[in-house]
Amino acid sequence: MPKEIVRTDTAPSPIGPYSQAVRAGNLIFVAGQGCMNPQTGQMERGSIQSETRQVMENLKSILAAAGASLSDVVKTTCFLADIDDFQAFNAVYAEYFTSAPPARTTIQAARLPGDIRVEVEVVALLERQDLFQPQPVMGAAGATPPPAVPRA
Repeated sequence: MPKEIVRTDTAPSPIGPYSQAVRAGNLIFVAGQGCMNPQTGQMERGSIQSETRQVMENLKSILAAAGASLSDVVKTTCFLADIDDFQAFNAVYAEYFTSAPPARTTIQAARLPGDIRVEVEVVALLERQDLFQPQPVMGAAGATPPPAVPRA
């Protein structure tokens, strides 16, 4: 089963040698997202609630580019810089997963990149493999969209 790279300009660009998401069959693996606002390129600092909202919006954008939504998420891994923020983080997280929430692991991380306070990665499951339609990469004028990956 070939892997397909998922990329969108409606979420932050990777800051290292990784992809925003990878699709393998009907599974979508979304890299950990922080609180960077893709429109401004700045971190949405402030409360744990505002950081968590930006994280969740970034995840929604990447999932949408892969033809999925938060309702397709089966597993999340959540990293908090301070576990004392759990209640506030959890309140916002619950706004995004209102029914049939995914399995979840939440841990305190000693330090997150850019000194952010929250990072979340997700795995989503699509019911049908043929739902994914690669989206052209938006960005620089005249940029050529990536070629579609042939289906097996």
